[in-house]
Amino acid sequence: MNAPFQENRAPGEKSPLKVLIAAPRGFCAGVDRAIEIVEKAIDKYGAPVYVRHEIVHNRYVVDGLKEKGAVFVEELDEVPDDMPVVFSAHGVPKAVPAEAQRREMIYVDATCPLVSKVHRQAERLIEKGKHIIFIGHEGHPEVIGTMGQVPDGQMTLVETVNDVAKLPFTAQDKLSFLTQTTLSVDDTAEIVRALQERYPHIVAPKAEDICYATSNRQEAVKAMAPACDLVLVIGAPNSSNSLRLVEVAERLGTTARLIQRASEIDHEWLDGVGTIGITAGASAPEVLVREVVAKLGEWRAVSEEKIRTAEEKMTFKLPRQLTE
Repeated sequence: MNAPFQENRAPGEKSPLKVLIAAPRGFCAGVDRAIEIVEKAIDKYGAPVYVRHEIVHNRYVVDGLKEKGAVFVEELDEVPDDMPVVFSAHGVPKAVPAEAQRREMIYVDATCPLVSKVHRQAERLIEKGKHIIFIGHEGHPEVIGTMGQVPDGQMTLVETVNDVAKLPFTAQDKLSFLTQTTLSVDDTAEIVRALQERYPHIVAPKAEDICYATSNRQEAVKAMAPACDLVLVIGAPNSSNSLRLVEVAERLGTTARLIQRASEIDHEWLDGVGTIGITAGASAPEVLVREVVAKLGEWRAVSEEKIRTAEEKMTFKLPRQLTE
């Protein structure tokens, strides 16, 4: 972390503030796709289009879609039979589309393809007679959706290394593991090590489940945070990948704060700060990044520098029913 910033300026002159902006940041391909699915569903079917759960975890995005005709609900039973419904990017338990089919509803699944990949892995592992240890955060929509892909009792959730130590399985049990896509890369690696040490025979996924966007955003923060006095992470408090970005910066000894909008920034946070880092979770649009930079510019003489650690060119196809 930098030495405390000392201001030395003429009366009335704004003090300088170096702003490092992480890249990649903000929207990922799965979020782009999910938002476009809702917009195209509204275009095709007309408003209102219902959305089960927040399509992505960002209030700005959700409010913008509400203005276009989306109605957000928590459960399918809140949706009239004759109204179209979109399932969120986090994925849903199998029982949800099954119920929509039973009610003969029009539904569009906006589950991120990388989450769907984990769902398919879970199904295949169960077919092979494996019990699945799932690494994730209890109550998160993605965890609920993934655990809902398999029969009750065939997947066990662990959140920490301590949870691994409490598992009841033996060396004779046929075990495998999968992970939530938006976890801390470092935390997950520790849990995986603990699982493999306790159960050397446990079957790992063929490729890492943590998505490219989550990993890339964490790597960008790791590159940026040591040069910063403060890191601002733009994201929602219920956004797993945004919370992980705060943790990444803090582990490197840099103060980090999660904000949803520029209006949440306290001017006092900038006391003694010469360099500030900005990043955004995968559900936060770029307009909010520019909003934050503009707010900082009201108080200080801002100079920007981008810290890029990866290029992202991933795109996902839309569901066929919206492109026909």
